[in-house]
Order: sequence, then structure tokens, then C-alpha cells
Amino acid sequence: MHYNDIVKGEKAIIFSQYGTSNELNEIELGYPVLRLNEFNLAFISKPAKYCDLLDADTYQSLKLKKDDVLICRTNGNPKLVGKSAIVPADYNYAFASYLFRVRPDRNVINSASLVAFLNSKYGRMEVEKYAMVSNQANFSPAKFREISIPILPNSIQQRIENYTYSSFEVLKKSEELYAYAEAYLLECLGMTEFSANPNAYNVKTLKDSFLETGRFDSEYYLPKYEDYIRLVQSYSNGCGLIGEVCTIKDRNYTPEDGVRYKYIELANIGKSGEITGYEEQVGKELPTRARRIVHRGDVIVSSVEGSLDSCALITDEYDRALCSTGFYVLQSSEFNPETLLTLFKSQPIQNLMKKGCSGTILTAISKSELERIPIPLIRQEVQDEIAKHVQKSFELRKEAMQLLEDAELTVEQAIEMGGRVSP
Repeated sequence: MHYNDIVKGEKAIIFSQYGTSNELNEIELGYPVLRLNEFNLAFISKPAKYCDLLDADTYQSLKLKKDDVLICRTNGNPKLVGKSAIVPADYNYAFASYLFRVRPDRNVINSASLVAFLNSKYGRMEVEKYAMVSNQANFSPAKFREISIPILPNSIQQRIENYTYSSFEVLKKSEELYAYAEAYLLECLGMTEFSANPNAYNVKTLKDSFLETGRFDSEYYLPKYEDYIRLVQSYSNGCGLIGEVCTIKDRNYTPEDGVRYKYIELANIGKSGEITGYEEQVGKELPTRARRIVHRGDVIVSSVEGSLDSCALITDEYDRALCSTGFYVLQSSEFNPETLLTLFKSQPIQNLMKKGCSGTILTAISKSELERIPIPLIRQEVQDEIAKHVQKSFELRKEAMQLLEDAELTVEQAIEMGGRVSP
């Protein structure tokens, strides 16, 4: 990186801090704890994990403040190490130990410019230069203090900050539109005041349990699942089984050795059904799980318990990409893609998918269990309304991504032009 005004990382920040290494839970016990999974573009979203082992003082010390910068410290994928996000407002979240936090010195560099630099090609070069790679790649706060950071003119930093926070506002509108589509679907399903039976037990005869389903696990027969099935079956427009109304494309595709493919993994799926990134590799270098080919309009659905809500709509830019065999790839003549996506991320279908999961080392839902799940046949006018909001949500997300790309390009251009950028 050739640029005249450069400081080491230690000169650009006020302090750095590791996150908590305590065990996390999914049952909302304790304080919410942010992970890399909740990085949303260059921002953050609501944590899915909690920690009940944090004392109040430690939690207070880890709470996120506006303009904090979170950086991925360690990961099995070296390309994710050093990935950074800005905290756009104060949040009552702590953060996990495989992230670390820095607070930039605004007299040197603002947070938006630091994040845009770290996520730019020149920032990636600095991270990769100092990261330690073994079984897991590691980029510690100590290594961050050694990297070179360009100190851009205030006018350029202000432009980058404007791009960044404009992106955040657009992203919020995108998420609100998707949330409306989900809420509208639940309203149409009669779930506004729905509450599933919370009892953790049920009484079944052998005939009505194992002899009918082949399942011994008690979780499978919880009363709440029966409530969700009744809810779906009572939908006024009727219902069908997923195996009857959807095509599940599970045939393996063999990549061609010399052809480059976009490859989508579970980690590339966002909270609103969007694809947040991909790896691009030639066929011979792809992992053996990269065996599902997808097309525009497909919906991919994770089969793995713990990430069942990792569902996404395949848009134009991912047509003929590959995804992991950890996904099911679905199409349906009964639903438009946006409605199918929203259904699979909805509370009733998510719960019924969880019911169907089995296994020991890797708990997942089999194709046969997925096919047996009932799904409501959503009326066409409802589908049209859902599609309108999801499509607009995706358009706005693309706009937010472009603004962040503009921020990164501004950093790169300033470095290449010695502190100047085109108007």
C-alpha cells in the first residue's frame, strides 16, 4: 500500500477489547451476545445467542456503543478473519470472544472509514499480511495494532461516513419491508394471537407413535407441534404436503474442473432471505459438499438443526451458482418464490422442520420428513402482496450494498491517487 499519510493501528484507536468466551445458549437466558453470524453487510443485527454466565459488571463493559468497530478475530475460513462491522447505534448486546472491539480515535480516523478500509482490497492485504494461519486463522488485537492504516483527508472521511450511514438507513427500510411480509403472512394464517401448547410432555400409545412414524424421540411428539399442524390444516384455502406442492431438487451436480463457480454456504445466508456473499472457485478446488446447482427463482433451505432459518431466494446474480448439500433446493408451481421463502422462514414451518430433525453427530431433517410437512396453500392475492414487499426489500438491500461498495471504492481511490478522489 503506497500512501504518504499512514499510521500503525495502535495510533488509530483509543482501546481494543476481546469479547466473552463463556458458553452461549439459544433459549434467551442471560444477556444477548453478538457473533460473526450477526454481521449484516457492514453493520450488525439482533443476536440469536445469549449468555447467562456473565456478571453485570462484565456485561456493562462489553455493551456496544455507537461507532464501535467489531472485527472477526478467528475463523476456520481465513477470508472471514479481519471482516469488520460498524455499530450504528448503542445496543444492549455483548459480543463473543472470536470478535474483538476497537474504538477509533476520531482525530485520526472515523469508524466508517476504518471499516471501509478493513473491508477494502487494501485492508484485506494488511489483514492477510499479519494474520496467523494454522488450523484456524487468527487476527488478534495485537496484530491489528501492527497494520498500516491510511489517514485520509477529513473531506474524504466525511464522504465515506455519509455513504455508510446512508446505507444503514436504506438497509433498515429493506428489513422493515421484509418484516411486514412476514407479519402479513402470519396474520393471514391466523397467528396474530396464536400460542402453542408449552407442555414438555405428551401421552401417546405405541400404535399412535412409533408404529405410525418410526420415531422414538420424545421431542417429536410435543403438543406444540400438533398445534402448529392444526393451525396449518385449518387455513381457509386449504393445505398440502411439501412433497406434493414443491419440487425438491436434490440430485448432485458435478462441477467441471476448469469452470469458475459461485459457491454459497450456510454462512452466506442473511436474516431476511438474502445471500450475503459467496466463494468463487474453479470446480476442481470446490469442497465435496458443493454439489447443488441453483437457478433464479429457487429457494434454498438449510436442513441442519440450529440453522433451519437459513433460507434464501436465488436472484439473477446467483443463477447457476452452487450451494452446499446442507441445503434443500425447492421450487413450486403453487407459490411464487417470495411467498415460498417467507413460508419456510415462518414460525409454523420452522417449528415443523425442527420437529422432523433427527440424528446424533449432525442433527438434520431428512427429505422424507420434509416432504411430510403440511404447508398452507396461500391465496394468490396474499402471495402477490408478499412478493411486492419482498422484491422491494431486496431492491433496497442491493442499494445499501452499493453505498457500502462506494465507501470502499472511495478508500481505494484515495489510496491510489494520494489522498484525492474523483468528484
